[in-house]
Amino acid sequence: MRKNIIFRILLSPFSLLYAGIISLRNIFYETGLLKSTSFSIPVINVGNLSIGGTGKTPHIEYLISLLSPYLNVATLSRGYKRKTKGFRQASQRDNAVTLGDEPYQFFLKHKNIKVAVSESRDIGIPMIIQKNPDTQVILMDDAFQHRSVVPGLNILLTEHDNLFTQDYLLPAGRLREPRKSYERADIIVITKCPNDITDQQKEKIISEINPYANQKLFFSKYKYLNPYYLFDRNITLALEEKHRVILISAIANVDYLLNYLDDVCDVDNIIKYEDHHYFTEFELEQFKKIYDNLTEENTLFLTTEKDATRLLVHQEFLMQNNIPIFVLPIEVDFLDSTSTDFDNLIKQFLLEFKV
Repeated sequence: MRKNIIFRILLSPFSLLYAGIISLRNIFYETGLLKSTSFSIPVINVGNLSIGGTGKTPHIEYLISLLSPYLNVATLSRGYKRKTKGFRQASQRDNAVTLGDEPYQFFLKHKNIKVAVSESRDIGIPMIIQKNPDTQVILMDDAFQHRSVVPGLNILLTEHDNLFTQDYLLPAGRLREPRKSYERADIIVITKCPNDITDQQKEKIISEINPYANQKLFFSKYKYLNPYYLFDRNITLALEEKHRVILISAIANVDYLLNYLDDVCDVDNIIKYEDHHYFTEFELEQFKKIYDNLTEENTLFLTTEKDATRLLVHQEFLMQNNIPIFVLPIEVDFLDSTSTDFDNLIKQFLLEFKV
């Protein structure tokens, strides 16, 4: 703890400089010196103030599941760490390398939507509309801090264990914008809540965030489903105490996942990488050595859906060596049966949207 305080003090001058730059940029947008673009179709943004780990991908998938049965939905992401540039709409020729892991996950799981990536959202949206004129709503991934586009609805996520109100600006903390930027949100979601969160704890968080009268605040958690085999979603298993898990993880924060796994099975080993890590051939060879040396029964490799998209790049090697990797899917679950209230807010925005 003391080390963290010293670390923040040493980095505080750089955070102040960063704060000045970001604040000046925001003033330019708010005064019109820098132009923001609005569009003639509904745009919903799901973002955060911090760098990763708040659960944007599962919450966008929640919106996809909510809206795609009735509307023509498109998603637009930056495509972080992809090896391509410019606008790109997902096709069967793509993978995590060409699209980025999160958009490729959307493409694999949701066949009835359009998935696109573009570093510039104000360029990407017109391109989506041009290529898909029947598009009725666009879900923007991680664009809260990208002021070049004015979303019709701004959803801000903040993690229960890492609230933006308790964080600091880069590089002393993880915030990409000052805390006060939360005022641009229409909806605030406290994500990754523990199952046993009390009403008193929720009230404390609400008081700490102090949402404006026009802002709606929700609490959500993850619901983990049965893992499926990496190369065949129809092959599933129910995790039990007898299972020994070797977790392959390259996500921003693994704590919430580990809390769940510790309750249902035995986590034997954690192979951890930085967020969005692309696995190398050498690392795949290491997985093979681990698998070949297994002596315990009921041992399996387990990974997240986001990590699975990057493992699929090595499909030939994994299948040739018969390495069983299972993927743990998740769904967003709103606390206190407030999913209906959340859904109705989204529907109300769409029904009342005017050009």
